[in-house]
Amino acid sequence: MRAKLRKIDMPRHRRPDRFGVSNSLSAGIVFLLLLALASPTFAARLTTPKEYFGFNLGDDYHLANYVQMTNYWGKLAKQSSRLKLTAIGETEEGRTMLMGIITSPANHRRLQKYQDISRKLALAEGLTEEQAQRLADEGKTIVWIDGGLHASETLGSQQLIEIVYKLVSGPDEETERILDNVIVLAVPANPDGIDLVADWYMREPDPKKRSLSGLPRLYQKYIGHDNNRDFYAVTQKETKAMNRVMYREWFPQIVYNHHQSGPAGTVMFAPPFRDPYNFNVDPLVMSGIDQLGSAMQSRFLAEGKPGVTVRSGARYSTWWNGGLRTTCYFHNMLGLLTETVGSPNPMRIPLVTNYLLPRGDMLAPIAPQEWHFRQSMDYSLTANLAVLDFAARHREQVLINIYRMGRNSIERANRDHWTASPRRIAEVEAKMKASAKAKSKSARVSTNELVRMLRLPEARDPRGYILPADQPDFLTATKMVNTLFETGIRVHRATADFQVAGKAYPAGSYVIKCAQAFRPHILDMFEPQDHPDDIPYPGAPPTRPYDMAGWTLAMQMGVKFDRILEGFDGPFEEIYGLLPPPPGVVANAAGASVFYLSARVNDSFRAVNQLLAVGQPVFRLKAPVNDNGVTHPAGTFIVTAKSLPMLPALAKQIGLRFRGAKEFPTEAVEVRPARIALWDRYGGSMPSGWTRWLLERFDFPFAVVYPPQLDAGNLREKFDVIVLVDGAIAAATNTTAQATQRADGGGDQPPQPAPEARASASEENIPAEYRGRRGSITTKKTVPELRKFLEAGGTILTIGSSTRLAKDLGLPVHDHLVETADNGKERPLPAEKFYVPGSLLRVKIDTEHPLAYGMEDSADVMFVRSPVFRLDSESDSDTVRRIAWFDSPAPLRSGWAWGQKHLENGIAILEAKVGEGRLVLFGPEIAFRATPHGTFKFLFNGLLLHGAPPAAAQTGQTD
Repeated sequence: MRAKLRKIDMPRHRRPDRFGVSNSLSAGIVFLLLLALASPTFAARLTTPKEYFGFNLGDDYHLANYVQMTNYWGKLAKQSSRLKLTAIGETEEGRTMLMGIITSPANHRRLQKYQDISRKLALAEGLTEEQAQRLADEGKTIVWIDGGLHASETLGSQQLIEIVYKLVSGPDEETERILDNVIVLAVPANPDGIDLVADWYMREPDPKKRSLSGLPRLYQKYIGHDNNRDFYAVTQKETKAMNRVMYREWFPQIVYNHHQSGPAGTVMFAPPFRDPYNFNVDPLVMSGIDQLGSAMQSRFLAEGKPGVTVRSGARYSTWWNGGLRTTCYFHNMLGLLTETVGSPNPMRIPLVTNYLLPRGDMLAPIAPQEWHFRQSMDYSLTANLAVLDFAARHREQVLINIYRMGRNSIERANRDHWTASPRRIAEVEAKMKASAKAKSKSARVSTNELVRMLRLPEARDPRGYILPADQPDFLTATKMVNTLFETGIRVHRATADFQVAGKAYPAGSYVIKCAQAFRPHILDMFEPQDHPDDIPYPGAPPTRPYDMAGWTLAMQMGVKFDRILEGFDGPFEEIYGLLPPPPGVVANAAGASVFYLSARVNDSFRAVNQLLAVGQPVFRLKAPVNDNGVTHPAGTFIVTAKSLPMLPALAKQIGLRFRGAKEFPTEAVEVRPARIALWDRYGGSMPSGWTRWLLERFDFPFAVVYPPQLDAGNLREKFDVIVLVDGAIAAATNTTAQATQRADGGGDQPPQPAPEARASASEENIPAEYRGRRGSITTKKTVPELRKFLEAGGTILTIGSSTRLAKDLGLPVHDHLVETADNGKERPLPAEKFYVPGSLLRVKIDTEHPLAYGMEDSADVMFVRSPVFRLDSESDSDTVRRIAWFDSPAPLRSGWAWGQKHLENGIAILEAKVGEGRLVLFGPEIAFRATPHGTFKFLFNGLLLHGAPPAAAQTGQTD
């Protein structure tokens, strides 16, 4: 370019030059025009954000919504060959999800080739080191940058618009280098929410009166802020679309997830992250994140941007799997999170003395000051460019490293390998201490023996997992396999019966071999998490983890599987897409008057609800029945021959087995359609939203109700069952030690709305569709109406904190997690003695109770700040009955349970009679984030518990 410019002989007299520019203009303008023409992206003048939106991005009191964002990108795509748009899916509200792909025009012409290179390196199969190096030399770094996942964190969506414009329009050397070496995937992660929040904010004509407060509903249709908790469970449409891009199509080496807000007294939290990191993750992931964090910090310092904290500056770690930037660790990708202050309304960096002294985790403190949205945009732009510059300069290193991590995973799965864990190390340390104290030589343990303790054959990592096709709820196992597929895991299915390690398995069983690049994710979904005891000093309270401590998906879903410790093979075929339900069947139909349907299968409730919806009679066994040598346990569903025309379609569509019999059993009761009310609040409740999504998936009819509707009374005339999820009633501060741990549910938790959600001073200022929703459940007004509902025969299901209703009703139910103080009064156990963040615990179950129909005699439950109960010694067993309890001093199955011995003999689930009705207390989160399929039946059974006459009285009418 310089050589060409030197040949230009600038005329000295005043006449238009070859470009029609008067010579009176400076030579600098001519130079810029030449530069623009020489640029490979020059097609037309690019529309600036100010020209398109009518304001500059980052201007106070202004936000662009998703429609404006993508329409603007569409305009830029027509004006520039650097940007292409592609649809990646659909949102839960039906919007098209668009992704921007930004790179040089030359790279766009070979986009498929670079996508193939990225896939080959990420999967690391069939490549030698030399072949992988050649691909790394030829390939381009794929960098994912998103915005707006948490839509009320408005900086995310606005910075995404800006970085796309910067990359499309930038004529500078750095931008050219980035575009030559990097392919950027720009992803608006929550289109529905971006529109909702921006439109809500901009609805006020007077800019100075605009506010983000009072949002009337969740900014994702069902789960709101929890949309960043869904990336291993993959329930929502948006998650499915993004996971497909990351783990099955593009395989980005770097994933940058933008969030708000930074710790008070700072501008931003940025990587590196604090310990602990998950032991399944390849250390090259951690090293790469540290490198990227260092590049970001260096650029902030070089540009004079102080106030960026790292590591201990916030509690973000790399332990948890499930968030957008964390699930990618288990796929050998470098996941980045920044939390940045900022709002379209001017704010202030407050005085926080802890951040005023420089230290390793806060190199450049920032003084308290007024702060504007534009400043936050500038920090985000700096962070983006630091990441992209690193990706461009270290392209070959980033690409070859993702191959090496994938190769490491495959190699570890093809030999004996042990993953270290705190429990195993603690066992060795205890042995070492005992050996050191031993007086006799024979009682001492050698170093070799200690090392062997860490290499026990039975403690090896599995070579794979087998999910037998003959397990009771194979439909749920199929759902888990589909979830694994959606996170990029290769799954096989047996085409014939086979044997492994001396055990026979039927055809149709699923096989997951660990010898694949994403082995860390496989282990994390099947193996228990062993969170270290993160305690700063002896006697100190535990340091809270980021979100959950234990979540093993197979345990949550109640899926049966075998760990295979040796190499194995069999008649296996690879699965290349989402699996439909295994074929169902209507057996013994000839001459049958009734058909049995197992209650051990979650999806049986779908069929029951579909039958009830069209008026078909359904019954349940009250006691076991033997029919022609087959025992049907209590709780089994019974469908009459009247429904036979519907059964083949249900069997095929859902995958169920109906077994015909000639006689109607005497020990049965009719299942009546329930009128279900699900509590919610103004602004939206995430637990309620998750439950709403779950009930819809299993075809339960329900109505969403708000506190004013409960306060209005006459509830029994309208409903049979009321569901009060966690948060519907706040936990009493003296009810449980877990009340002090309410924030454990997530590291980037949203502020909980106040009872009135501060929507406005008057109901008239709220859109009509949201009026009549404000308020909360109160002891004075709501509880008396709930008591009347119960006494009149209604059923109330309470979960988590809402179990406090038992205390408000004066029932003989008390907190189990207490100790006796010096004054003789009970007080909650302090966190120093008892602390269980989100983890999986084992409970014993009374399977004879209708709430537990279809369950086994024990189950893994999700314990999240959960209450644990005890009853008065004189409690009437006919009035209050325990359904599930902790029968062990060590119930931890996956996660972290400090002081778990205190759980022993505590009650997890119980039922209390109130008048003619029943109150059910679910302490654990039986439907937590719609993931623990293994405990869904507690909820489903509760919804069908609203009373029924003996079936014998109905037999003649339905035969």
